[in-house]
Amino acid sequence: MTVPQTAVEFDLSRPPRSLLQDALYRLRRNRAAILSMLILLTFALIALFASSLAPHNPLKLNDGLGYLPPIWEKHALNGKSPDPRFLLGTDQLGRDLLSRVLYGARVSMLVGLTPVLIILVIGTTIGMVSGYIGGQVDNIMMRITDVFYAFPDLLFYIILMVTLRDTAIGNLLNGLFLLFVALAVVSWVGVARLVRGVVLSLKEKEFIEAARCVGASNLRIMLRHLLPNCVSPLVVWVAFAIPRMIIAEATLGYLGIGLRPATDPRSFFITSWGALMLDGNSALNVQPWILIAPSACVALIVMAFTFLGDGLRDALDPRMKGTF
Repeated sequence: MTVPQTAVEFDLSRPPRSLLQDALYRLRRNRAAILSMLILLTFALIALFASSLAPHNPLKLNDGLGYLPPIWEKHALNGKSPDPRFLLGTDQLGRDLLSRVLYGARVSMLVGLTPVLIILVIGTTIGMVSGYIGGQVDNIMMRITDVFYAFPDLLFYIILMVTLRDTAIGNLLNGLFLLFVALAVVSWVGVARLVRGVVLSLKEKEFIEAARCVGASNLRIMLRHLLPNCVSPLVVWVAFAIPRMIIAEATLGYLGIGLRPATDPRSFFITSWGALMLDGNSALNVQPWILIAPSACVALIVMAFTFLGDGLRDALDPRMKGTF
């Protein structure tokens, strides 16, 4: 008598793995996700050690240089040949482009992470409370959420930045604080709805009823039993939200309403990739690398976060268990 073959064969000699071990195992087998993590780690190190990696002071004006082409250009630019001291050339004021691109990584990485953390706190709190309490509280919170959802994100960013740019809030951290607020104030809606949906699907489950029976408070149930079940979808959401924040900052910088230009060389935030793209737009026919270099960095970091998000989504999907 022959035993019929099943569609999926399991190795019974292998010790069982936890859900986290399964997720890490699938993530390690995703080459695109691993490569993306290496790229993001590289950008993080560049942002952290930009002052040591930059070959020149990004604010130093090299008198008489003006636009210089990158070192691989064979032809002269405005009668000026490439200078090996400036790998990517210089801008209209003679500032080293490579140094400015390296410093720009600081703003983009920070803008990608800080507003997302603020959004997570606001959205998770509202979604958790709304979904768990339900009733009139849920109805009121969801109507407030609908009001914020009605605002076009980019238009709201522009209005807020233009309105408050010259105020005391707009001057904090060269305008970076206002940028954080603008990016976070309407973007929490998606997180709130995501968490609320998870809570609504779980709050009547047996393990929640058991927690109520043993006298667990509502706060303990939300923090110890419901919140851990929201981690997987939130991790995937974060991986896709960070590139949206980076693109939004680059867009605002390109429009000239992003980070204020720094004048103190000791400042941690000198410039941003969006501001460099704005400078490069006016010099596209003269020194195109002022636009190409920051644009390539934005594209690379956004693609890395996107592929990492795809990898995390596949790794954390319980339906993928036993696939490999």
